[in-house]
Amino acid sequence: MREITLSQAVNEALAEEMRRDDTIFIIGEDVAEAGTPFKVLSGLVEEFGTGRVVDTPIAEPGFMGLAVGAAMTGTRPVVDLMFGDFIYLIMDQLCNQAAKTHYMSGGKMRAPLVVRTNLGATRRSAAQHSQSLHALVAHIPGLKVALPSSAYEAKGLMKTAIRDNNPVVIFEDKLMYNDKAPVPEEEFLIPFGVANIKRAGTDITLIGTSSMVQVCEKAAEILSREGIEAEVIDPRTIVPLDEDTLLASAKKTSRVIVVDEGHQSYGITGEIASRLNEKAFYHLDAPVMRMGAMDVPVPFSPALEDLTVPTPEAVAEGARKLMSGELIHAA
Repeated sequence: MREITLSQAVNEALAEEMRRDDTIFIIGEDVAEAGTPFKVLSGLVEEFGTGRVVDTPIAEPGFMGLAVGAAMTGTRPVVDLMFGDFIYLIMDQLCNQAAKTHYMSGGKMRAPLVVRTNLGATRRSAAQHSQSLHALVAHIPGLKVALPSSAYEAKGLMKTAIRDNNPVVIFEDKLMYNDKAPVPEEEFLIPFGVANIKRAGTDITLIGTSSMVQVCEKAAEILSREGIEAEVIDPRTIVPLDEDTLLASAKKTSRVIVVDEGHQSYGITGEIASRLNEKAFYHLDAPVMRMGAMDVPVPFSPALEDLTVPTPEAVAEGARKLMSGELIHAA
């Protein structure tokens, strides 16, 4: 199977869907000739023209509102939000309008649109361009939220998102755009709400989102050399969440660490840990551990920034503490 980058996978998914359905268009800042700052959309304007790859002014609330109206009246917009941090600017249009349209119209209207944006620190982009804000929109009923962890997931989830009749937000890790992975040339879709067991194990479960999947895989390799076999799971989507797969693994291994790059307090790690504690309590030999980003604005200083997000070494150390019972005895 060929290997392509995550950037190429997203580009392919968009091109294939736009050829299939002429109601799909892309709108956002620098999406046409520039192909976005990360060059993810390069070449699309040459094939589909400026009528379907639409550059906008720097006015996120404006073009998001335009997309919501367009979705409600028969098209399928893909809104390109240059940085995930800018999601604050579109919260009313996304969360008060798009997310609620179907409910408030008694099912007579819908807003089938995709917001594709990014997350992730350690790129030296400072506090306003390095946040991981997926927990904000996961909190809103009516929105679906996907977190691809590789080029394969990026393509399959994007195609599913575009065909979904609900508003979907996809967060891509900006550090992964050049990472390669095997991606089939033939068409495929990845259904929402179906987690992927990346590595089977019996001693402890590591649940990672987005780039934290790779962090968990590297931690599992470290632990394997010490005789600890970790199971690594990628939920792929946090809304809907594949509880069944996560619960089955927790019941099998009896110990779980949830790893996410969003801030730890009030975030994805807390939600997943809570569900496992509620529904697998009597199968657990230790409390579910959460590992997220520090609850501080992301620093610009490389020496400080690198300390704010989970690392394979930190996850492996957390696993050792769970396996030894150190955390239980400390409590």
